[in-house]
Amino acid sequence: MKIVLWLVVGIGIGFGAAHVVSRTPQGARFFDRINARAAAVRDAARAGYLERQAELRAVVGAAETTISDLDR
Repeated sequence: MKIVLWLVVGIGIGFGAAHVVSRTPQGARFFDRINARAAAVRDAARAGYLERQAELRAVVGAAETTISDLDR
C-alpha cells in the first residue's frame, strides 16, 4: 500500500511540475514539440490501422465472392 501511495504522490508532483513548466515560454515550446510528436505517432498508427482494415475487408470480400461462386 505504501508503494501505491508513493506512486500517486509522484504522479501528482509530476503533473504539478508539468503545469508550472508549461507556463514558461520554453516549457510551452517543449510541450508543443511533445504534442506534435504524439500527434505524428497517433496519425501514423491510425493510417496503418485504416490501411490494414482496408486490406482485410478486400480479402474478406474476395473470400465471400469465392464462396458464393462455389455454391453455384
